[in-house]
Amino acid sequence: MFRKKLKGLFFISSILLIFASNCTNAPIGTISPTFSPAPSSTPSPPPILSLTPLPVQTITEEPTRANGLALTPPMGWNSFNHFGCAINEALVRETADAMVASGMQAVGYQYVIIDDCWMAPTRDANGNLQGDPKKFPNGMKAVADYIHTKGLKFGLYLDRGTKTCGGYPGSYGYEVQDANQLASWGVDYVKYDNCAVVGKLYADYTKMHEALVATGRPIVFSMCSWGFPGILVPQLDIAQLWRTSSDIKDNWDRMIQIGEANNIYAAYAEPGHWNDPDMLEVGNGGMTDIEYRTHFTMWAFMAAPLIAGNDLQNMDEATKLILTAPEVIAIDQDPLGIQGTLVSNLSSSNGLEVWSKMLSGSNTRAMMFLNRTTQAARIVAYWNEIGLPIGSATVRDLWEQKDLGVYNYGYIANVPAHGVVLLKVSSTGSLP
Repeated sequence: MFRKKLKGLFFISSILLIFASNCTNAPIGTISPTFSPAPSSTPSPPPILSLTPLPVQTITEEPTRANGLALTPPMGWNSFNHFGCAINEALVRETADAMVASGMQAVGYQYVIIDDCWMAPTRDANGNLQGDPKKFPNGMKAVADYIHTKGLKFGLYLDRGTKTCGGYPGSYGYEVQDANQLASWGVDYVKYDNCAVVGKLYADYTKMHEALVATGRPIVFSMCSWGFPGILVPQLDIAQLWRTSSDIKDNWDRMIQIGEANNIYAAYAEPGHWNDPDMLEVGNGGMTDIEYRTHFTMWAFMAAPLIAGNDLQNMDEATKLILTAPEVIAIDQDPLGIQGTLVSNLSSSNGLEVWSKMLSGSNTRAMMFLNRTTQAARIVAYWNEIGLPIGSATVRDLWEQKDLGVYNYGYIANVPAHGVVLLKVSSTGSLP
């Protein structure tokens, strides 16, 4: 059922030129490390320094529409990355309030998801899950009802094993009962984890998928199997999103590792089916603001779920600006649903990369320049590297929300260490 969107077309003239940050070559177009544009110039194409052709995206089939759920990547908040098991009813309600007050709801965030440790240590006399009465004294339905009054949606965590990762009751053997319980509370999203397992992966996730569908309530199903689960998941429409890695950590090395690894599964992303490189760490303190902007950009570029994992009530202005960047979010939420991919780099280890993402509209791409190194660098790429014809193209900086002008061959960006430059490029015609 998944769409085969990526076909290997190699542009023999594809070029990537990478210069040191003090390069004196005339720019095709430049952006300073603080992302303010410099005046443009359009020289003849420079000499070829390297040729690294990689596949460029093309559409070969119309997208499937799954069951109408998650036709764009889900956006929301999850309690685990920042709070772990230190959760309670007041925190969740206040987080829902903060999602609205901060402007996050206005730009697309809608799910408030409680991760592990919300349950009582045991099921009730009838075998039903119950909220921890000390943490959630009014019960889980009251929490759901409050979130719904805010115009938001409610998510809960379950586990396919006999215990959750935190040691609470698992759903193995209780799939139908638990699905019905959550539906009766008004749950809109289920994250299904992978601890204390005794069954088979496909069988366990299929049972819960079928149980959720049978409730009749539209519930997004997030499959947390700690790695890409295989092509049967999108083919059989078992889940709307699935993890492609083990857990993220709030540091540059781990973030960039799982972000890069997610690239290889791009062919399986489409409306209703999304690769999930795990929740966002933006604002949790382990990276710089530049690194967090890179983190958010990569996730948006790869059409990943944007599930914030920070303290929404106490986030600083820089964090809020990253999480609510409207034109970056628009790249993530583009209705075409194509995951952006790496298209060219100078070598496998130099850490300077160009990524391309096909967008809705004629001859339109998002273009990400990524600098994984510890020094600022200039990265040059040409339109044919991202699937556009050599010729005039309008360029817009999506972080600065600023039109940069028309360029004939390609673009140079000055990219800070561990930083990105994110552009929208629209081809306008041939060279004069």
